[in-house]
Amino acid sequence: MFSCLKDKVGTVLLPGDEFSFDTGDTISLTDAVKADKVVCGPGLRRSGDRLLVSKSGVLRHKQPNMFWMDSQQKRYVPAKGETVIGVVTAKSGDVFKIDVGGSEQASLSYLAFEGATKRNRPNVQVGDLVFGQFIVANKDMEAELVCVDSSGRANGMGVFGGGGLLFRVSLGLVRRLLAPQSDLREDLEQLFPCELVVGMNGRLWVKSSSIQRTLVIANLLESCENMTPPQRSQLFRRVAQGAL
Repeated sequence: MFSCLKDKVGTVLLPGDEFSFDTGDTISLTDAVKADKVVCGPGLRRSGDRLLVSKSGVLRHKQPNMFWMDSQQKRYVPAKGETVIGVVTAKSGDVFKIDVGGSEQASLSYLAFEGATKRNRPNVQVGDLVFGQFIVANKDMEAELVCVDSSGRANGMGVFGGGGLLFRVSLGLVRRLLAPQSDLREDLEQLFPCELVVGMNGRLWVKSSSIQRTLVIANLLESCENMTPPQRSQLFRRVAQGAL
């Protein structure tokens, strides 16, 4: 199966496409994962001795043995460890309710902020934007957010959003922006200096030196979703020259 999957990397697959396991293509829970084993990511699902495609998109591969489907999905499903941008919708006792764009709201304790105590409560109001991380996210429990890392530091998380613009994009564009070597992010930084907060739930917050530049950056990011790299470079060049 490993060789069959590698042959399909970069091609479009549809739900229902399947691959059959070879004799040795199984994963041991005790032995180290070897290079010839297959690790399934989002969009791929095991069913007995078959590997099924459950989401349409382009098959991607990460060394040595991980495969997943890259698609223009907009519906967000919370996952543990992901950082997201949420909107405070209500206060319920000692817990804030946060809209993260999923099917259910998440909870955020007032103690889940750096330096927060029972006497020193954070200043969080309904309507504020919050950048946080999931510590609980599964289908059987309410999702739970925190605004501190494992060391108890904020590390960039918390309430933010003064003077910026929040908008939604596809999850595919979010992954492109968060890639270690993101051409899109580098082109944007060269064009306009700006502050950019990227949530894995498909929400972007941007702030530049003026309202006009902030709107231009937001429109550029929304336009780049379905553009090829040459088309994007041409668009950015025209903006830099003042043609748009």
